[in-house]
Amino acid sequence: MTAIKDAGSAPEGADAVHARPDAGSAPVEVLGLRLRSPVVVGSGLLTDQERNIRRLIEGGAGAVVTKTIHPDPGPSGNERLLRLPTGMLNNTTYSRRSVDDWCAMLRRFADDGLPVITSVHADSPVQLADLAERVTDAGSGALELGISCLNEEGGGLEDTPERVAAYTEAVRRRTPVPFSVKLAIGERVRERIDAATASGADAITLSDTIAGLAVDADTGEVRLGGAFGYSGPGIKPLVLAEIFGLRRDGLTVPVMASGGVKDAVDVAEYLSVGAEAVQIYTALHRNMHVTLRTIRQGFDDWLASRGGTVADLVGQSVKRA
Repeated sequence: MTAIKDAGSAPEGADAVHARPDAGSAPVEVLGLRLRSPVVVGSGLLTDQERNIRRLIEGGAGAVVTKTIHPDPGPSGNERLLRLPTGMLNNTTYSRRSVDDWCAMLRRFADDGLPVITSVHADSPVQLADLAERVTDAGSGALELGISCLNEEGGGLEDTPERVAAYTEAVRRRTPVPFSVKLAIGERVRERIDAATASGADAITLSDTIAGLAVDADTGEVRLGGAFGYSGPGIKPLVLAEIFGLRRDGLTVPVMASGGVKDAVDVAEYLSVGAEAVQIYTALHRNMHVTLRTIRQGFDDWLASRGGTVADLVGQSVKRA
């Protein structure tokens, strides 16, 4: 397994915002970004605004992944969230902001040295490569390919290794910056991961949302009108098992875990099975900034109480198995 790097102190300057860890932090390096914590805010509605992204970083996020940028996201539709006792269903897709607006925002983030990972997708490999080049030119230092969104017709439910390879290879040809490919757990996941890494991906984000359905028992109505992306605590044991199994089978590519993180212990568990960083998202829909600070500080305190580093923790469960 590729070892995570502990990022030491950095000189004062434009990148000091994310390169110099604050007191009690657990610094790491992910996708070439030197982060003050392995706790990363994942892509979604909460990361569609510059103000939110900046506040999340100020509040302790090691990095923030933007809402997925798309060159032609389509008209603004009836995008909704449905809270469940164990998480959330959503039928959202892509940011409705223009690529030009996002590029201007990314330039400001780059000027301020902020650890922002740009999530991108498009309708074809060629279009995604064009988009990746544009956001790279705007100063984005790391990307996440959001190619497995099951809320779009023809999206993640029909993902194949061949499709993953086509998108990944096209982007790799057009940008030198590190990028992760975000995939959903499920059928042929190892083949899809291998296709991504063989085609040039630097890391994998696991997992995108999985299909979920909610029904009104009294009326029989299918909530949200169909099966859409489920996220929350219910997915966590599934993603933990997938990452653990992949590491035991010899997967070495860096992994950003994503799925059901609600507290500091969840972060520690994901790192223990072999993730290099851990994305949090659904839990932030309640008391966003307080929740983030609580998880971030809780993990720092948890790690400090054990006298170790993030590097010591990563893969611990696999070594003991």
